[in-house]
Amino acid sequence: MDTITHPQYNAPALKKSKSRKDINHFTDVHGLPCIEKIVSSVEDTPEPINTSIVGTIPEWINGSFLRNGPGKFEIGNQKFNHWFDGMALLHQFKISNGQVTYKSRFLSSGSYQANKEHNRIAVSEFGTVTMPDPCKNVFQRFLSRFELPKPTDNANVSFVTYKGDYYVSTETNVIHKVDPETLETTKKVDWSKFIAVNGATAHPHSEPDGTTYNMGNSYTTKGAYYNIIRVPPTKKTAEETLEGATVLCSIPAVDKTKPSYYHSFAMSENYVVFIEQPIKMDLLKIVTGKLTGKSISDGLSWNPKLNTIFHLIDKQTGKVSSIKYLAKPLSTFHQINAYEEDGFLIIDMCASDDGQAIANYNVQNLRKSGEALDEVYNTLCRVFPRRFVLPLSVDHDTPYGKNLNLPDSTATSIRIAKNKVFCTHEDLHGEDLHQYGGLEFPQINYGKYNTHPYRYFYGCGFRHLVGDTLIKMDLHGKNMKVWEQPGLYPSEPVFIPSPDATKEDDGVILSVVITPNKDKSTFLLVLDAKTFEEVGRAVVPVNIPYGFHGTFNATV
Repeated sequence: MDTITHPQYNAPALKKSKSRKDINHFTDVHGLPCIEKIVSSVEDTPEPINTSIVGTIPEWINGSFLRNGPGKFEIGNQKFNHWFDGMALLHQFKISNGQVTYKSRFLSSGSYQANKEHNRIAVSEFGTVTMPDPCKNVFQRFLSRFELPKPTDNANVSFVTYKGDYYVSTETNVIHKVDPETLETTKKVDWSKFIAVNGATAHPHSEPDGTTYNMGNSYTTKGAYYNIIRVPPTKKTAEETLEGATVLCSIPAVDKTKPSYYHSFAMSENYVVFIEQPIKMDLLKIVTGKLTGKSISDGLSWNPKLNTIFHLIDKQTGKVSSIKYLAKPLSTFHQINAYEEDGFLIIDMCASDDGQAIANYNVQNLRKSGEALDEVYNTLCRVFPRRFVLPLSVDHDTPYGKNLNLPDSTATSIRIAKNKVFCTHEDLHGEDLHQYGGLEFPQINYGKYNTHPYRYFYGCGFRHLVGDTLIKMDLHGKNMKVWEQPGLYPSEPVFIPSPDATKEDDGVILSVVITPNKDKSTFLLVLDAKTFEEVGRAVVPVNIPYGFHGTFNATV
């Protein structure tokens, strides 16, 4: 492990060149180390085990760091195709009095149980289509190809909270209520039993009082709609789940049979912002997938001829702004923050100029080595933090063809038609971020600064297919602090404020660091959020695959 060196990284900003098969190449990186073990199946560890502490874990940290991600990539002799398909493995790092215990448990979803029972992939996932049951006769197998695909309940993306309870979520209609202490699945909850949606994102936003907003699609005879969802903050009975959830408004998709794919959305104090990007879901391809042998991921496509559209929805009234804010085609998975200031809505997000990355994250690609691995990486467009500034007061007096934004941002907004404003972004970084491969998995001091002006955000640098550095960005001067160690792959950084915090970055950063080249040495890293220096780590004596998202459940 100690002999690993950084690859040669020659990454001019978003340089495109045509190569074999006319594939775009965005970077020219050579010598990436193989990281296949980050997508290796593991066993769960349902009973807590001790970790080895190096340095110190601050004694004021008291609670559980909960993480979610794929943990099983094969069922019997069948393999999942895509990273997003692996069976959900829930992790808990319990921190108390400077000590850390670890446990993990596979989510007891319907998909997991069916796969286990049949010892094969019995439920289709994002990138894997289930084959007809070999136990059925030829005619039954033929007919089964005409059934509509049953949505998976393999909630392997994130931990979320509704009404004070913890759930794990993917992007289908089913979420699972989970006990954060035992990681046991306590209830399966179907969004469509409460409101007319076919799913919801794994990235809801919460108000200080606990009111939660989310988004989900619905498919009707009139076409596809995007729905803004509001869930009340509290329960009336202990057994309650999503009772009282309402659809705040429905926005028709520009193309009725090809709605945009979205992974998340933005929220400011008064608005929900939906970003309709040119990653399109071909509904016909998706519903006929069982017949054609095509997965959901095969139904996604990038259309760079289309603009990106920002839709603003008033959180109180549910009214959609008649002004459509347009931008050049972009792809965004995660927003950083959004807030209102001086009559403008500022939206910060991680975005790229190409939307074909999802397809590249199949398991086979993550297991490649040598030139084949370099090729996968170089065909992925880098993701960078960007700011859009949207003027909120556009009326009949607003001039055309003139930048409506204040000079303190290089982002522009120009009115091009009665109800259309075209926007360009400001880069929220300096040139130095290019050498770290851009930034993803952004996090902020959410509890205090979400929907408010802020100064710092944290994320993973991407000089590989997964994060290989942790980055703190200071928006005052766009300066960076970086944590990195060769051969280590940190996951999403989560900020925990210290109990006596007075500054925005008073606290720590938690990140689970994966060590694919060293057996059983994964660790929970604790950084001082202010200095970005390591405070301590808790080394776990089991292997953990690279996961997606997490949250901290403080013990009161």
